[in-house]
Amino acid sequence: MKNFKSVLIGTAATVAFLCACGPKPEQAPLLTASGLNPADFDTVYVDEVKGEKATALYTLKNANGMEVCITNFGGRIVSIMVPDKNGELKDVVLGFDNVVDYFPTNNSSDFGAAIGRYANRINQGKITVDGETIQLPQNNFGHCLHGGPSGWQYQVYDANQTDSTKLELTMVSPDGDNNFPGEVTAKVVYSLTDDNAIEINYSGTTTKTTVLNMTNHSYFNLSGDPTQPITNEILTINADNYTPVDTTFMTTGEIAPVEGTTYDFRSPKVIGTDFGTELGAELESARGGYDHNWVLNTKGDASQVAVKLVDPTSGICLEVYTNEPGIQVYTGNFLDGTLTGKNGVTYNKQAAICLESQKYPDSPNKQWVESNAWLNPGETYNSYCKFKFSVEK
Repeated sequence: MKNFKSVLIGTAATVAFLCACGPKPEQAPLLTASGLNPADFDTVYVDEVKGEKATALYTLKNANGMEVCITNFGGRIVSIMVPDKNGELKDVVLGFDNVVDYFPTNNSSDFGAAIGRYANRINQGKITVDGETIQLPQNNFGHCLHGGPSGWQYQVYDANQTDSTKLELTMVSPDGDNNFPGEVTAKVVYSLTDDNAIEINYSGTTTKTTVLNMTNHSYFNLSGDPTQPITNEILTINADNYTPVDTTFMTTGEIAPVEGTTYDFRSPKVIGTDFGTELGAELESARGGYDHNWVLNTKGDASQVAVKLVDPTSGICLEVYTNEPGIQVYTGNFLDGTLTGKNGVTYNKQAAICLESQKYPDSPNKQWVESNAWLNPGETYNSYCKFKFSVEK
């Protein structure tokens, strides 16, 4: 007769062995503070020119608990978590919760992107280099917008995260990329500071004379609730002038004063103040909102505030600093409820505002001395923008 105690010990050991060797329960993914799963950004994107390139999500954090998530697909800021007036972290930018939704085959959007080669519009998609007219893609009312249909927002940057607060992204754009001349090597460096600022440094060189104008295309909603429009947020723009546009959103070549117009934001003004009024009637051509370039009074001085935006509900304040001569203010007029973003939220008209530091639109074809967008071999393009967050109670 077997010893009963030995049988129990043997059985227990067998069960323990089977448990150890059997399937283990799946562990919950480690999410970012904004609720993103980094695994949802790990894939391979196939580019017709550059072949297969891996995508990923990179997370920056500072000593205050602020978090910025960026994917190297398009150099896009996916989320920005900043504290509101109650100390609660809020995500203040629009975007998607997986990288596939950013692919142009699924959604055509510029959410959070590092735009290149040329941010904004080039008239009829034409530039002239050394007497030769070059035809670029015409992807927006007959104009070339944001570098064409396969601009850098739809390409994969090479990424190098040097520490918990800095991400370096590099783009090598071949000669003829969207028909732009010259091989351009460009770099975008995102840095998160301990005073809750995102500093963006752009640089680039070229092998042939070309145009270069980079920007960040984040869609901000400082309430942290994109179901609420930004029309009640308070905007200040440090600009006495702006560049008027025609019905195709192309600059006319004029620099006009904001005095007495709906474009006067020199003092804090609720964004939607003039919507639907006689003063704002011309905004109907811009789909009932702003999509215009302001001529900044800062004149390249990045120590001066170019734009200030405040949400009265959350108390979150955003200040923009730049060394660029202009800034495009776009109030999300083309958002139409067809895009579903993070947390299953539908993005409706004017769910966000974009603040894009830049050379003036169509600078290669206009006589604007202060807005030279040409880059020659041996020169280095440099552009700077800072998004500084704080709270106003």
